[in-house]
Amino acid sequence: MTLRGAFVSAAGRLRAPWRILVFLSIAVGLFVATSILLGPALAAAARITGLDETSDALAVAIALVATHAIMIKAIDRRGWSYAWLDRGAARPGTIGFGLVLGAVPITLASLGLLALGWLAVEPGGSAPWLAAAAKMTVVLLLAAFYEELLSRGYLLAAMADLMGMRAAVVVTSVAFGLLHLGNPGVSTQPIVLVTLAGVFLSVVLLATKSLYAAWSAHFAWNWVMAVPMHVSVSGLVVLQPRYQTVDAGPDWATGGAWGPEGGAFAGATMLAGMGYLYFRRMRQRDI
Repeated sequence: MTLRGAFVSAAGRLRAPWRILVFLSIAVGLFVATSILLGPALAAAARITGLDETSDALAVAIALVATHAIMIKAIDRRGWSYAWLDRGAARPGTIGFGLVLGAVPITLASLGLLALGWLAVEPGGSAPWLAAAAKMTVVLLLAAFYEELLSRGYLLAAMADLMGMRAAVVVTSVAFGLLHLGNPGVSTQPIVLVTLAGVFLSVVLLATKSLYAAWSAHFAWNWVMAVPMHVSVSGLVVLQPRYQTVDAGPDWATGGAWGPEGGAFAGATMLAGMGYLYFRRMRQRDI
């Protein structure tokens, strides 16, 4: 192999390892630039929602969208379908299906815990519920968007070129779990469950061929926990006006301080969701 061949494939594109490194380098650079250049606007967005996380989430989302555009259109010269971001992937029905796929498993897990008395609803703060719900919805949309762009967008496609899709799903899902190591209340079980959630969202992506569907599933999952239930989301405390749902059962089932997504009930419903998608949409595909 020539020196050029070590970097460039026969198709004239950078080989996958170098594309992954370029993607990460551009993303970091654009995040820093966005944070500096749009600092006042980002701070204003955080003041509007009242949540400090808004500014960082918005900066990361902007940086990752720009990075995808640079990699796909300028460097790779491919179509948006390479990262499952084409126009067909954004059909309302596909996005709606993603919402259902995300909302149903965590709702069923939570209802099961409530029925057993392992989650309990108690009075909460006096803040207006609708305003708190709107603020949380904005932040959750941004967070789900950038996490999907980072974990299951261009990087997943490039890693699939390098090692095959199944291995790429495993690697990106493990990385997705490890990204949550700094969250409050972290322990081995929640990280395992978040890694499983990475596999679940990858299955949603591959079954629908839409990153928008994975984004909507991710958002709906978090939204059910944060807005109707008022429980922690990945260990992060959310706004709890009027009422709150508290842990009243064993941590292995409820997720403890991490929230229901870190418990066995959520793991079981995710596995059921993946089984449904496999038998209904993916059984005949070579994934």
